[in-house]
Amino acid sequence: MASRAKKSVLKKAVVKKKAAKMAVKRAARSPIRAYMFDLDGTLVLGDRSGKSYDVLPGAIETLTRLKEQGVPYVVLTNGSAQPPPSQAAKLRGVGLPVADSQMLTPSSVTAGVLSQRGVRRVLVLGSTGVGWCLQQAGIETRFVPDDDHGAYDAVYVGWHPDCGMKDIEMACNAIWGGAKLYVASDVPFFASKQGRTIGYSYAITGAIRRMTKAPAIITGKPSQFALSYLARHFGVKKSEVGVVGDDPLVEMIMARRGGATGIGVCTGTTSRAQWLKQPTARRPHRIIENVGELLRG
Repeated sequence: MASRAKKSVLKKAVVKKKAAKMAVKRAARSPIRAYMFDLDGTLVLGDRSGKSYDVLPGAIETLTRLKEQGVPYVVLTNGSAQPPPSQAAKLRGVGLPVADSQMLTPSSVTAGVLSQRGVRRVLVLGSTGVGWCLQQAGIETRFVPDDDHGAYDAVYVGWHPDCGMKDIEMACNAIWGGAKLYVASDVPFFASKQGRTIGYSYAITGAIRRMTKAPAIITGKPSQFALSYLARHFGVKKSEVGVVGDDPLVEMIMARRGGATGIGVCTGTTSRAQWLKQPTARRPHRIIENVGELLRG
């Protein structure tokens, strides 16, 4: 009995020691040297078509202050419909100080990943904006329906509201022919003025994977491809990036997995009460009501 009691005491001491080490590690987080902002639900609420925006409280003031202070920041949306320069111009039109180079989409990340992997020819299921970054990187980019029917190195799925069965069939044939499946976003919903709006690439990818059983390589948030891209873009460590967003399954998972600092806002898909109920892997390190509170305190 004495031996068991002694083991129990030792076990508790070990657990306490580990907990103390974790507390110190959490307290000693790397300072934030650059910020990534989500778009929908964080800086703006758009309509389902993506043609108009309502700027959320504090967004203009916060980005303006970061700009004045020389703190690097970007906007990374999981929306892939528009080329980054077009998206940036729209944001500037509603008062948000976002230069073309500060606007990123999953296609920005995808172009880098495909280039690193030597991918030369891609079949794109998406609007012309989905393939723009790939074309800028010198990758041969074909859009469905493609009359060429040649071999492809990759299939890339993005924003494609007009997707039909022929498009899905062509993607499946390309994968059966050896192409890898890349996906801009595997998020089922995003925040809009009309409430929850479905992510087209999520639904399209579901159909393709049901047919082909091909693994999907996610390039947008919450992938570590995206966080690594951000770190390289800023010239900092992943642990020095502040990730600001409204979705526990997107921005917060990306931040937690990569050692970045996650900051959750309550203006999009998730309320404060819902944030507090999240497991650690999806919980922000800090919760703010809106992005206007980011630089306070």
